[in-house]
Parts: sequence; C-alpha cells; structure tokens
Amino acid sequence: MRAGLTSILGSALRGLFSLLRRLRHPRPIHPQGLVLTGQATWIRDAAPSGIGWIDQGPDAPLKVTARLSRGVGLPDALPDVLGLAVRFHAADGEHADVLLATTGIGFPSRFLLVPRRSATGATFGSLLPYRSARGPVLICARSVPVRVLPAELGALRRSIEQRPWRVRLYQAAPTGRWHPFADLVLRPAAVGDSAGLRFDPVGHPLPGSTTYPWVRRLRDPSYRAAQRG
Repeated sequence: MRAGLTSILGSALRGLFSLLRRLRHPRPIHPQGLVLTGQATWIRDAAPSGIGWIDQGPDAPLKVTARLSRGVGLPDALPDVLGLAVRFHAADGEHADVLLATTGIGFPSRFLLVPRRSATGATFGSLLPYRSARGPVLICARSVPVRVLPAELGALRRSIEQRPWRVRLYQAAPTGRWHPFADLVLRPAAVGDSAGLRFDPVGHPLPGSTTYPWVRRLRDPSYRAAQRG
C-alpha cells in the first residue's frame, strides 16, 4: 500500500481520535468493559503460521488478562462494535497484547467491522495482519462451544461467573481458512474495570512477529492519540 495514502489515512484517524478523547476522556472508544482473567493453552500439531509464538507456544498454560467491551458505548439494546483485548503474561514478566473487534469470518468480511448486540456467535478479528516468515497472518477468536451471552455487563459477569467463557484462537492467511492454535478459559477478574488498564499491541507485540510499515502508518497515530493522557 502506498506510503502517502496510509500516512494521510493515519493522520485523519488521529484527528478523529483526538477529538473523541476530548469529548470522552479518558477512553474515547470502548469506554466500559468487563475485565476477565484466565489461561491460554496451546493446541499442538496446529497448522503453521510462520510466527514462532503461535506455532510453538509455551509448554504450560499462560496466564491471560482480557477485556470485553462495546466500542462506541451504545445502549445494550443496540448493536455495537465489540472489542476483545487479550494480554498474554509470560513467565519472565513480559507480556504480549492482542486487540480484536467484531468482524465477519469469511473473505472479504474478515476485513470489515460488524456491529453485534452481544458476543453470542461473534467473530473477533484482528482486521490488520501481522507479518510472518510465511506472509501476512490474521488472528480471530470465537466462543467454543457457541453460547448465549448477555449484552448488559452486569448480567454478562454473572453468566461467566456461573460458567467460564471458553474462547478459541485461530490464525489464517488473508484469504485462507482459519486454523485453531490456542484455547482460552476466561472468568471475571476480582478487580473491576479501570482506565489504567491499557492494552498496547504496538509496544507489546506478539513475540517473533513484526508489523508491516503500512499498518504502523495507518494504526499508530490514532492509537497513540487514544492512549494519550
């Protein structure tokens, strides 16, 4: 993708997010969410992606912190773009962050945001690709098995307290089929939502992966504007 075009689009998004941050401080998007905690277990003998962290994975389950939120913060009765942020905690104290939002699952719908009223049956996709030795890689997450999840945060917390939320992670080439690589088991965290909980896929990327320059030009300005302050 042309450098000039992505730089222009990145600057435009930065202006939009800066304006939103003035109106909705400290979170211009995804203002309220449910914080979750749990663990990730890798699926062995999964199809290779070219990213070592995905393909090999740790031998033992990793602790994870996650946040499920509504993008615009519309009333629960209305569809909204839902976000699922996941932080993978390594044994050495480092961590990697992944940001996902509700998208389609096929091609080209996996590159389109899809408003959903709740996470029931939703696909959470990365939209923008990671760079691997085998080429671009997308990530998505889906409930396994599919279950009905309330839209209202209080009811959602109670539902997941009664029965942990099981989520499967997949990887795929931009036009390829999805391949599972890890399973998450999530429960409500003891701590509530906080503006201090910030997920940073730019500063804490997946180990062994890099970002395409055009992705950085498109995403980083708006992301930094949303995080500022």
